[in-house]
Amino acid sequence: MSVFIERELPMPHTVCISRETFLKDRQGRTFSDVLNDPEQPFDDVLAFFNDSGRQRRMEEAEIHHDRPALSGVVRELEAQPSVDAFLSSKHPRRTKRLRQAVGVVVRIIMEQRGWGKTGRKGSLGVRANVAKGTKTPGAYHNTGGLAFWFLRAERYKRVNGKPFRSVKERAEETERLAEEQVSEDHLH
Repeated sequence: MSVFIERELPMPHTVCISRETFLKDRQGRTFSDVLNDPEQPFDDVLAFFNDSGRQRRMEEAEIHHDRPALSGVVRELEAQPSVDAFLSSKHPRRTKRLRQAVGVVVRIIMEQRGWGKTGRKGSLGVRANVAKGTKTPGAYHNTGGLAFWFLRAERYKRVNGKPFRSVKERAEETERLAEEQVSEDHLH
């Protein structure tokens, strides 16, 4: 007999990040170069992430797919014409700063929706072989994986606990119960 357990997850409010909100953040303020660079598509990045559906998908990536939050929207983000054009045509140092700023935006959203950083990164792709110090625009991309431009992203955990146990936790419990049953059978 199977038992269906319905788990209601609270629908957090949509987090809206403005330039001002970003600059008030302890990490965000270190990216004024990105905000002040008129070629950077940072306003497009903010508009992209200020969307309830995308924010929900970021949470679902962590909950249901055991992947970094960014993995839930990274392909769509990379498909934004202004983001793709910038990442494919500018100096690698500038593109790295934009990618790092995206990570800060994701962190701010996840924290405001009840998540905390784990201190671990999750893979988004396999980087192409590039000679160290390469300054060729667009050289730092992936050859495999989920994302083309983003290599890794922060992993998050719910501050109030996770709604589902991991496969590892369930397997350990199953093994423990089986061992207890064997021990109990030997006593009888």
